[in-house]
Amino acid sequence: MKRELWRNFDFLLFGSAMLLSIFGVMMIRSAIAGNVVLAESVSRQAIFLGLGVILMIAMAAIDYHYWGSLARFMYVFAVISLVVIYIVGQARFGSARWLDTGVILIQPSEIAKILMVMVLADFFAKNYDKPRNLRWIAQSFIMTFGVVFWILLQPNLSTSIVIMVIWFSLLWVCGLPVKYLIFLLVFGLLLSAAAFPLLEEYQQARIINFLFPDPEARYGDTYNIEQALITIGSGGFFGQGYGQGTQVQLRFLKVRHTDFIFSVIAEEFGFVGSLLVIFLLFFIIWRCFRAGQNASDLYGSLIAYSFAAMLFFQTAVNIGVNLNVFPVSGLPLPFLSYGGSSLLSSVMGIGLVQSVNLRKDVIT
Repeated sequence: MKRELWRNFDFLLFGSAMLLSIFGVMMIRSAIAGNVVLAESVSRQAIFLGLGVILMIAMAAIDYHYWGSLARFMYVFAVISLVVIYIVGQARFGSARWLDTGVILIQPSEIAKILMVMVLADFFAKNYDKPRNLRWIAQSFIMTFGVVFWILLQPNLSTSIVIMVIWFSLLWVCGLPVKYLIFLLVFGLLLSAAAFPLLEEYQQARIINFLFPDPEARYGDTYNIEQALITIGSGGFFGQGYGQGTQVQLRFLKVRHTDFIFSVIAEEFGFVGSLLVIFLLFFIIWRCFRAGQNASDLYGSLIAYSFAAMLFFQTAVNIGVNLNVFPVSGLPLPFLSYGGSSLLSSVMGIGLVQSVNLRKDVIT
């Protein structure tokens, strides 16, 4: 029976995710541009990738229905881990998001994204037959906000928005009535406007500088966006070659191995290389949607759909930030940006989708 299950393993999904992840390690190596302070970033990312592959295979091997039975435990674990990080977390770049284990730094909010994919998918699957009313919406929102609240306190607005996107995508897939869709959109806009004064100063600055950029800024909040656009443009059609981008190697572009890794790819591999990377990312998203369509039950479908929505949102926002379409958010480009916890969450998500794939012919 197990041998029959593994025949459904999606090697195209696995191969695409691994190709992008390995390419990401290579791009991080180029992006650090000889910076000795960041020299260990490459080896750390490679170690996280190796660990991620092991976890991905483990996630695929475990029947995803098992996670549904542990939904409450996973939710409590997510909340407790975020409370702990708020109390004792290590502060970096003005935010207390990292937990120092003594060996590696872990960002619990990244792992919480995958946990919430499973928890919310379980909730909506079990409540699928209930009326689509305000009570149904409120119950799922309260559950989601119970995690988002502690992430906002770090502060980490971008990851909070990702989890809200996961929640909303599941609402939509499960048949959110149009009248409530309009209500949520209006409510979201009003809430965003009311919450703006409560944001951290740097978060307010990102939004203000996006809406009203300072053309004379050199080293302010608009500087790196301008450098990103120059970096992308300097790549031309075929790029300047791996490790040969002047904007990157001369370090005009900042945080180039994290938020702006797409600009590095565009400079070194040009328009053609950038399109290939985008194609692979959307190919992965499509394979996840396909897994949801072929799933043997609603729970499996919702897992695959919500993870695909998460990948799509992060991809669109990160690339949009590099192109100055969205304000700077700090969201990583899946599989490519430096960040061990982010890479783990992406690869574990692939394993979860593979678990759905493996059991698509199993009647539940």
